This record gives sequence, structure tokens and C-alpha cells, in this order.
Amino acid sequence: MGLVICKFRNGAECAPIYKLQITNYKFPVSRSLKAHLLLVLVTFVWGVTFVQIKDALNDVSPLLFNAVRMAVAGTALLLIFRRHLRMTAAALRTGLWMGTLLWMGYEFQTTGLVYTTPSKSAFLTGVSVVLVPLFLALIWRRHINRWTALGVLVALIGLYLLTVPNAGSGGLFSGINKGDALTLGCAVAFGFQIIFMGRAMRLHPFEQIATLQACVAAVLMAVSVPLLEKPHVVWSPRVVIAILVTALLATAAAFTIQAWAQQFTPPTHTALIFVLEPVFAWASSYVLLGERLGTRAGLGALLIVAGVLVSELKGSASQPSQEVGNGAGVAMGREEAG
Repeated sequence: MGLVICKFRNGAECAPIYKLQITNYKFPVSRSLKAHLLLVLVTFVWGVTFVQIKDALNDVSPLLFNAVRMAVAGTALLLIFRRHLRMTAAALRTGLWMGTLLWMGYEFQTTGLVYTTPSKSAFLTGVSVVLVPLFLALIWRRHINRWTALGVLVALIGLYLLTVPNAGSGGLFSGINKGDALTLGCAVAFGFQIIFMGRAMRLHPFEQIATLQACVAAVLMAVSVPLLEKPHVVWSPRVVIAILVTALLATAAAFTIQAWAQQFTPPTHTALIFVLEPVFAWASSYVLLGERLGTRAGLGALLIVAGVLVSELKGSASQPSQEVGNGAGVAMGREEAG
């Protein structure tokens, strides 16, 4: 295809004086840039789902929502990774343990959302990342460097400010509500999941662990429904949409995207991207629900993000040999916050 510029002679004849050749040009996009953009997209989906789940819980009980959601996600992962599911006994045991931690984290988190706000739930869930070095130090006697210790301390101060509005006369922790306490249980479960997932990724294929943990969690959630709550549901559009988004986009699609994207993303970049999750949750909650964090809670949320950044970036850079797992391990732990 070309463009010809002519000069007319005697009003009739066209004498070409310049010919511009136009070709179809494609702007190259590196795999690294695609990976970063996809991880940001996944993190955005996780953040928004806090608001979506909170809204859906007006029409469905939390444990029933989890059971249906994870059953759909597990089925989707079975279809996506069906060619990679010939697993060893060791992989099966690991998947069972990971699925149990996933079940615990989800049950605490979604039940907590009944009583707390989406943004507080997201920031509290994010504490799981800084709990990892704390657990490693206390339980496994792993040495942590000063940057990691500083990050943990800053995040814990933020945690206190976020969850305890005012100590008042009732005691140091008198202001914490039921939803915040349940969500802290979620952070503990996901903290352990990050530790064990990081180790599992070095020993077993990602596809096997991702699929097996989702299926194990789905079974445990189904068993829990009649034992731990009085299930109820109104199959409204917001419930159906929330189930499909959290199961297919925030779990099945997110796992698949992560499996590819984190091959081309440095762990420090991944940590930075995942810090955006509670930020996206707060922004969407502010826009859609009008939620506003007070000065004290807002400062606490900011300190949690700062603590995660210091722990993940400065701490890992100062002591890379003691990083827990790889990017995929952290990601799978973080994913369950959505």
C-alpha cells in the first residue's frame, strides 16, 4: 500500500514527485511488560472482589458462598490443567495440606466480611505477608534481618491502629470488632500458606498444587456449610455474578495468568504489584459503597502497606537466600485474599 503525491501539468497530466510506502506496523510489546500488566490486572480483580463479595453476602450465607465458589473454581482448574494432573503421593499430601489452609483462610475471611468493611478486610489480609518472617523466626528459628524486622514492626503498629479505633476505658483491645478478629485469623492461615506454598513450588508442579488445593478446599467448605452455619441463599444477579467472577476470574484465570506471567517478573516487582490489592479494594469500596477510613484507620492502613513494602523489598534484597519460596508461592498466598 502506498501514497503518491503528484504535480499536475497543464491541468491534466500527473507527474509523481514523491511516493510514501505505508505498511502494517506492529508495535512490539515485551513479554516482561505483558507479564507486569497482567499481574496488575489480576491484582485489580482481587481488590474489587472484596466489595463484590461484601455486596453478595446480603443474599447468601458466607460459607455457602465459599463452597459454591470454590466448587466452580476447582472444576475450572481441573479442565484447564487436566493434562498435568498425574501426581505423586508426596504431591497429593502437599495439596491436601495446602487445601486445608486455603479452606481455613477463606472461611475466616468471608465470614469476617459480614461484620467488617471491604477495605479493612483487604488491608488486614495483607498482613499475612509480614507474618511470614515472624512465623519463620518464632517457629522455625529462621534469622530475619533488620529491614524485615522493621517492616513487621511497622505493619503490626498499622494493624493495631486499623483494628482498634480507640482504646478507651475498656482495655487495650476493647475496640476490635468480630469481623476484624476473624480476618486476622484469615491472615494467619494465609501466612502459613505462603510459607508452605513457597516450599511446595520447588518440589511439585504448580498446576497440580493449584488444582488439588482448590478441590480439597471445596470439599471441606461443602462439609462445613451444614455444620457451622444455617445456609441461606437468594439467587440474585449479584450472587451469581460474584460467584462467577471470584471463581473464574479471581481464581482459575488468575492461577493460569500467574503461572505464565511470573516467569518474566522479578519477585520484588511481584511484591510491589501485590501491595496494590488492598489499595484497589479501598478505592473500589470508596467509589461503590462510599466507605471512608477515619484518620486513625487510614494511618494504620498506610503503615501496613509501608511495612509490607519494607519487608518484601528491603528485607528480601538484603537477605535473598532466605526468601520464602519464589514469586509463585507468594502469589498463590496473596491470591486467596480476593
